[in-house]
Amino acid sequence: MKKLLALILILTLNSCFFYKKDGIEVHIENNSSETISNIEFTTSEKVKTINIDSIEPNKSVREFLSMSKNKSDGSYSLTFDRKNGQNGKSGGGYYTNGSSLDHWVDFIVENDTIIVKFDAPIY
Repeated sequence: MKKLLALILILTLNSCFFYKKDGIEVHIENNSSETISNIEFTTSEKVKTINIDSIEPNKSVREFLSMSKNKSDGSYSLTFDRKNGQNGKSGGGYYTNGSSLDHWVDFIVENDTIIVKFDAPIY
C-alpha cells in the first residue's frame, strides 16, 4: 500500500513539473541582406499576436505565442515588410481545439524565400 501511495505521489508531482504551456514558441531568423519590419505572427483566429518592430540582417528573435484563448482549429501565419517595399508572408502548421500540436516553429527569412520548420510530434 505504501508503494502504491508513493507511486501516485511521484506521478502527481511529475505531472506538475512537466505541464506544457498552451501555445507555441516562434523563432524568426533574418538571413536576408536587409532589415525586415512590421513583423506579425498569429493564428487563424487572431486571438493573440506577436508583433515585432524589426529584425536586422543576421539577427533573430524568439517569442512565445500563448494560445490559451484559442478555441478552434487553424494554422499559423507570419507577415512582414521588406525594406524594398515588398511584403513577406508565410503560413503553415496546424493546431486543433485551440491547442498547438507543435512545441516550436522556426522561420528563416532569406532574400528570396522563407524557410519554415516545425517541431512535429512523434506518434
